[in-house]
Amino acid sequence: MKIRSVKLREAHKAASNGKPSFCSILWDQQAYHIVTASSSESAISIHDSLLPSSTPKIIHHHREGVTALALSPNSTCLASGSMDRSVKLYKFPGGEFETNITRFTLPIRILGFNKSGSLLAAAGDDDGIKLINTVDGSIARVLKGHKGAVTGLAFDPNSEYLASVDSNGTVILWELQSGSIIHNLKGIAPHTGSDPSVMNVLSWSPDGETLAVPGLRNDVVMYDRDTAEKLFSLRGDHTQPICSLSWSPNGKYMATSSLDRQILIWDVDQKLDIDRQKFDERICCMAWKPIGNALAVIDVMGKYGVWESVVPSSMKPPTEDIPKLQSRNSNGLLLFDEEDEEPSAHGNSSDLGEDSHHESEIPTRKRLRKHSTNEEILDEADSGDLTLLPKLDSRKTSHRVKRDKPANIDEGTVGSSIYSRLKQQEAFQPGATPLQPGKKRFLCYNMLGSITTFEHDGYSHIEIDFHDTGSGPRVPSMNDHFGFTMAALDENGSVFANPRKGEKNMSTLMYRPFGSWANNSEWSMRFDGEEVKVVAIGSRWVAAFTSLNYLRIFTDGGLQKHILSLDGPVVTASGFKDELAFVTHSSTCLPSNDQMLEFRILNISNGTQLLRGCLPLTPGSHLTWFGYSEEGKLSSYDSKGVLRVFTSQYGGSWVPLFSANKERKSDENYWVAGLNANKLFCVICRSPESYPQVTPKPVLTLLNLSFPLALSDLGAEALENEFMMNDMHLKQIHGRMEEMALLGLYDTELDDEAFSIEAAQDRCILRLIASCCNGDKLVRATELVKLLSLEKSVKGAIKLVTALKLPNLAERFNAILEERLLNETKGTVETTLSRPTSNGSVLPNVATSDTLNSAVKAKTSEVTVPCSLKAPILSATLFTKKLKSEGAKSNSGKQEDKQTSGVNETPKLHNTNVADAKNAVSLIKVESSLETNQHFKSSNNQNVKPGGVNQVPSNRPSNPFLKSSIK
Repeated sequence: MKIRSVKLREAHKAASNGKPSFCSILWDQQAYHIVTASSSESAISIHDSLLPSSTPKIIHHHREGVTALALSPNSTCLASGSMDRSVKLYKFPGGEFETNITRFTLPIRILGFNKSGSLLAAAGDDDGIKLINTVDGSIARVLKGHKGAVTGLAFDPNSEYLASVDSNGTVILWELQSGSIIHNLKGIAPHTGSDPSVMNVLSWSPDGETLAVPGLRNDVVMYDRDTAEKLFSLRGDHTQPICSLSWSPNGKYMATSSLDRQILIWDVDQKLDIDRQKFDERICCMAWKPIGNALAVIDVMGKYGVWESVVPSSMKPPTEDIPKLQSRNSNGLLLFDEEDEEPSAHGNSSDLGEDSHHESEIPTRKRLRKHSTNEEILDEADSGDLTLLPKLDSRKTSHRVKRDKPANIDEGTVGSSIYSRLKQQEAFQPGATPLQPGKKRFLCYNMLGSITTFEHDGYSHIEIDFHDTGSGPRVPSMNDHFGFTMAALDENGSVFANPRKGEKNMSTLMYRPFGSWANNSEWSMRFDGEEVKVVAIGSRWVAAFTSLNYLRIFTDGGLQKHILSLDGPVVTASGFKDELAFVTHSSTCLPSNDQMLEFRILNISNGTQLLRGCLPLTPGSHLTWFGYSEEGKLSSYDSKGVLRVFTSQYGGSWVPLFSANKERKSDENYWVAGLNANKLFCVICRSPESYPQVTPKPVLTLLNLSFPLALSDLGAEALENEFMMNDMHLKQIHGRMEEMALLGLYDTELDDEAFSIEAAQDRCILRLIASCCNGDKLVRATELVKLLSLEKSVKGAIKLVTALKLPNLAERFNAILEERLLNETKGTVETTLSRPTSNGSVLPNVATSDTLNSAVKAKTSEVTVPCSLKAPILSATLFTKKLKSEGAKSNSGKQEDKQTSGVNETPKLHNTNVADAKNAVSLIKVESSLETNQHFKSSNNQNVKPGGVNQVPSNRPSNPFLKSSIK
């Protein structure tokens, strides 16, 4: 067997005599810290798990070696036991000393908190197990029954039993309510003798249904929680007895350590070992990371380390589907909640008297039956059977009130229980699916094509298909002997990766180009000690994100170009041309279980970071897709069905452009493949399925993008959505035009597209103005008319409100028109006056005011403000396009004649109704889409290079309304 080593570092000094010591290790609930201790040292070390090389925090309060550690479920209280026979409590993670909670006459071997953290069990070489109330430090009970030193303790997660094991191999199950022994299993575990570095252990499964105990045949034996019957055993390649074991958070896996210096990882359901590791020294303690795929270990010489990616990524993660426990007791809490349930027999010295610190029995009274429910207790109390409750009326009333609201019994306990179930989202590959029946899966599915794998006879068959078979290359299928589980695809090639499987199969990255001048252009990389989590591909580069939080960047030829350390574990990534976008965890989850994610965008060719920020998610959701649109816009989709696109608005914001709740049926799920400017491409899956099947080939469904708008008082949500979409697209195009202008470039096609959207936006605004007028929202109509871009649109709005018999609004529109006209004329005159003459001089400023006034008078004289319902007669065009050539001028003249004749017909509308107004809007729509486009194109078809890009700055004004003043 090939030896794979987890790198261990010294946490504690080995014993001076060279003998092995018993060392302890544990995680806090959020995996921020690792706590270690050794029986050869009196110090406790608190290590930063995110910065393992940093100096740990040291706690010095014991006089002799520390033999036991325990951390409360909410990670606020640390307990330690020592050879000096004391049990101490500290604040965590600060490490401030709180109290000496109890003392023994002989060394302490084991400590353990119950589910609520209100009870601490302590045991060792003394005769008896002490149950200590952590609230007031009183001894609730001493459990006696073992004949040897107690070396292992475990509270039942369902809050009914305590299991203990001693050095003679005897296991006892205690009932917590009565303190009685319900099962005494003698000699079922190994006899450890007098060696203090070897201790028998046991552990409950996370769901509380199974008790795991080291067996007599170098195996682990599982016992039923209620009957203590043997269920099955895990027996593998351990050659000596097991000395430590640890369940994964979800109970699907188990890690076992043996005296043979091996650690085996087991799939408990399959009863098979899936991985193993050999160490130089015996591992005496292990702890599974509560929110990740890692195992912390420490050996008998005081060296500790973290085994990352314990479970291969092809298998179910150890933190997925963690059991949600519901106590079988009446309220899910143990003894020290009885001030809510019934008067405390231990938490109040006045109730107990002197015996509270004695090992005597709890004061005599009948306990609640083991499986009683809240309703049963209250019914019995109401019926007069008060033997279950103490004869204190005031407390009985309090008890009833709190039974009605169990969530308020102990907010700290309930909060810590919820907090303990938080977990970070695991890494995923966009467009990949899990293994399906028939051993098929998609390794990648995007807007370009798909990569499919079929497992057969120990290897996989991979096929690459393009949606457009006419444009995409024909790629032959290939056999996969690595077991690839993820891939990324673009026009030039594909990249594959597989997880680490066992000791011999390392994680592999392979790139396969679709065409190359060289015969052997395919390449691969292998990773020892790390695992590829996500891959991405772009223009002449490949990226791999690994379990060590590394970003590895390769060229398409296989050159290792960059290695970057990430701030947190990767979630997903995507590439587009020169850009690489990826998402990482910025911190642990919030108490509401919301993921805290961060995104970054890198330019690989320039080696620069373009953007960095927080990735928004719908509360209670997780990320399910991440990638680029066909236009190169970064987008994300979460499990609540909200699609967001990153825009430059407000300095960079994520805009929600789709909400599945408004589209889908109750039994549908959307699996996203990609999007363009107007459509979302997805596969509709029927619940409970959330992924498409490989066969038959999935059919893409196109859904319209739309903002999740509030219900408008106009009932015009469709128009408002069109208005916002046009506005967003227009801003994006203007941004691209500004970028090109900075480079001295001018793209006529981009300019034409902008003008087309402006015309469509004006038509939408006119329809919105009509809706506002019909709904008597005149202020909103005034706001809208100010957003019109084209001159004909403004005149059309005046026609519209005049036809609707709204003279006050028509007057306001004319005032807005005059103001626009004045601003335009002022800008034109200032430009003319500042232009130098043929001899280099500038026109004198004295003429400025006269010229401006005359120009304004000439223009404003054409504008008539109606004083009655009669529409104004506009005798000439208010805005004149000044074209570059005479031919363009003649065309312009014809257009203006048409325009003038159309405007002069306005008085005929003064007796029309709303239907006539709609006809007017339709007429304006046709004219603006034909005439203005023809004007605009005729003014920009000169001096343009074949590619549509001119090497001079654009003459097009930045203000869309001033389009008619192009010179």
